[in-house]
Amino acid sequence: MENEVKRAKPSWLKVKAPSGENYLHIKDMLGKLKLATVCQEARCPNIAECWGGGTATFMLMGEVCTRGCRFCNVKTGNPKGKIDDQEPEKVGFAIAQMGLEYVVITSVDRDDLPDQGANHFARTIRTIRENDKKLIVEILTPDFRGNQEWIELLVNARPHVFAHNIETVERLTPHVRDPRATYRQTMGILKFIKKVDPKMYTKSSIMLGLGEEQKEVEQTLIDLREVGCDIVTFGQYLQPSKRHLKVERYVTPEEFVGWQKVAESMGFLYVASGPLVRSSYRAGEFFMKGVIDKQRAEENLRSKHGNERNSTSGIG
Repeated sequence: MENEVKRAKPSWLKVKAPSGENYLHIKDMLGKLKLATVCQEARCPNIAECWGGGTATFMLMGEVCTRGCRFCNVKTGNPKGKIDDQEPEKVGFAIAQMGLEYVVITSVDRDDLPDQGANHFARTIRTIRENDKKLIVEILTPDFRGNQEWIELLVNARPHVFAHNIETVERLTPHVRDPRATYRQTMGILKFIKKVDPKMYTKSSIMLGLGEEQKEVEQTLIDLREVGCDIVTFGQYLQPSKRHLKVERYVTPEEFVGWQKVAESMGFLYVASGPLVRSSYRAGEFFMKGVIDKQRAEENLRSKHGNERNSTSGIG
């Protein structure tokens, strides 16, 4: 029977093991600083490409998550309130050493902390933005139990992109995600971010291959657009170990192209769709860097013209 046979991954999912001098240097440095990255913890297939190309995803507050999502390879347990107060400065140092232009900051869920770690997360954003004004910061957050005060705290720390993943369609959510992470709660968080700051870019990600149906994926896209989500990514779910959910189907590259076209037709600002695409994906980050750099240039031009008008009129 098919369920009893280990299915080989199709050719389009096979990648070379990460290597190279730059990759090994960064891995060694992060180990010495005791910093975790999703790139490593989630065994991302794009790790060498991203680290060598000026992007990385740091995971705050340790390597142990208090949730037990059935797709995720991060360790589950109880960190018992332990947290590294120097982590924001360590992340800032690592970013400087890596010469990053675009950084993604995420974290494990920390239900053991009174504020779920929101203040620590916000302090990290502020620290790295103060250290490097040109750096573009994207955050990929847990749900903070939907607490609007904690979510607003992160919005006010001024990341450039605020990502929160829907992960899968509504029907499969109870089967795929931890019971505390619900489909409607995620949609509510994305909606609230736009309420606090309508100009902030929001982002979410969908895994395919878990047994979702076409109409369900379409409905998820409709729901994301209704809450103002700007960016969406599609990627193939890959089973990290035997204890995790099995892959129901390997989605072909052609199907991913089809989903990209569907999402683009709905008005998303940017869509990344492919078997090896992950929520933090270098091509998407490159696109957003272009958007934000253009926005910065326009703001600087307006500011310059405003100063010139004030000078001419004798104001100042």
